[in-house]
Amino acid sequence: MWLNESEQQLRRDLQGVASDLRWSAVELLRIAEQLRMAGNDVDAEAAKRLCELFQGDEARLAGYAEEVKAKTITRNKAA
Repeated sequence: MWLNESEQQLRRDLQGVASDLRWSAVELLRIAEQLRMAGNDVDAEAAKRLCELFQGDEARLAGYAEEVKAKTITRNKAA
């Protein structure tokens, strides 16, 4: 199935934000490890919890992008 221009842009946007969340989660895990090594376990755990939220959001957005590709979610060009 072919996607119209608006749907293609929506899919790219969703994939881009999902990628940003993935990158942010990786960086946050790195920061959490540094906090833990510095003895700041409370903030390290808070950073890990945020990372888990980011990973869940990333998966959800990636799923939406696949739904756009499958035309389950569509976007019409705005007037």
